[in-house]
Amino acid sequence: MRIITRDRSFYQTLIRLAIPIMLQSLITFAVNFADNLMISSLGDVAVSGVYMGSQFQTILMMFTTGIDAALLIIAAQYWGIRDTASVKKIGAMGIRWATYVGVVFTAVVLMFPRFWVSLFTKDEAVIEAGVEYLIWVSLSYVFFCASQLVLSTMRAVEQPKVGLYISTIALFTNLVLNYVLIFGRLGLPALGIKGAAIATLISRIAECGLAFFYMFRLDTRLKMRPRDLLTSAPTLAKDFIRTGTPVVLGQLVWSANMLTYSYIMGHLSASAVTAASMVGQLESFLRVGTFGLSAALGIVTSMTVGAGQFEKMKEYSRTAQVVFLGVGLVSSLIILLIKRPFVTYLYTNVSDEARAYCMTFMNVLAVTYIGTSWQATLLSGLVKSGGDTSFVFKNDTIFVFLVGIPAGLLALHFNLAPWIVFAALKCDQILKCFVAAVKINSFNWMKKLTRTVTDE
Repeated sequence: MRIITRDRSFYQTLIRLAIPIMLQSLITFAVNFADNLMISSLGDVAVSGVYMGSQFQTILMMFTTGIDAALLIIAAQYWGIRDTASVKKIGAMGIRWATYVGVVFTAVVLMFPRFWVSLFTKDEAVIEAGVEYLIWVSLSYVFFCASQLVLSTMRAVEQPKVGLYISTIALFTNLVLNYVLIFGRLGLPALGIKGAAIATLISRIAECGLAFFYMFRLDTRLKMRPRDLLTSAPTLAKDFIRTGTPVVLGQLVWSANMLTYSYIMGHLSASAVTAASMVGQLESFLRVGTFGLSAALGIVTSMTVGAGQFEKMKEYSRTAQVVFLGVGLVSSLIILLIKRPFVTYLYTNVSDEARAYCMTFMNVLAVTYIGTSWQATLLSGLVKSGGDTSFVFKNDTIFVFLVGIPAGLLALHFNLAPWIVFAALKCDQILKCFVAAVKINSFNWMKKLTRTVTDE
């Protein structure tokens, strides 16, 4: 029994898929980080307002990510046996359903914008800033949802570079527009956080247009056309729903976790909220590598299981466990090495109190991210992508509602130090490792989801 596979194709495929995904995530992080720095120049209230105004989008992103993940799991299995007709139908369903979700979320935000922001904070100045941001950015939801599912369809057929190229154009458009609209350049008025939201809207429209143009006019693997989006496939739809429902529900559970996290942190001071936003940027940077590799591993897993190569998949999974443990340890070391220059030199306009909180939060993150890198990425890249979507949903539900949230609420109730509250909310990332180790090495998560004959 080999712990490290000697199959070069595993490493070659993993790297070939991971690099474009990681570069896309890196560019996304860089632009979002630049946005965060621009907003930070407006002060703690502006940073907190955008942070709180973005929380409703967290639910949308989790919902969309659920549909996205379900599409990748099923479509990549069919691509593993080169059933392009089924992949096209699955892609069309995912795009339609995600678009419907975007429409609903935009409508709900526009009807009750103040209600959603006030759920997370009682600071009136932060609420006002958050509402202004939320109203404008909600108009981008439909375009975001549709484009993400188009790009996911492309990743399912081993074309991750498409997302890299399109997102690069859209994200740099967003960066330039942010600079112009936030600070009032090129003769335009300075719009502050409203300008940041409008920049996001314009860049999302551009990204969506480019994604559909590529899929309909340039793609040579699926050769989809607009009429394909209306294709009905009842049998595949049932498979999609059966496999995807636990994935979507799991993402909603994680949304509840993130929203409760924001609620709890929002009841601390504005400086603590600002610190949470700052450390969130660093964690997003770390996720570029870990979750880029995890996404690539997920595609490899779905294709291998879809092709029925179970023994090969066992060998791959053992190798992946070693790889992601190493990634977690390296990430922890990076946090400890860069924490002081990160806080001191990048955030010069936030309060001293916010910087002090951020330092303590980063100490906590250095510990918990080892667990995040190992269990979260492997449960997604192996167990969920291997077809056992219900286990990840059940596991997350138990740890979120019985461990993470209660721990955070108790820490808040007893008025403990902000870093302890932060640690309480993150403690499940370590505890999940023990359950994940047992599940992954049982190998009972490999489930072939493809059909021999699909409805046409």
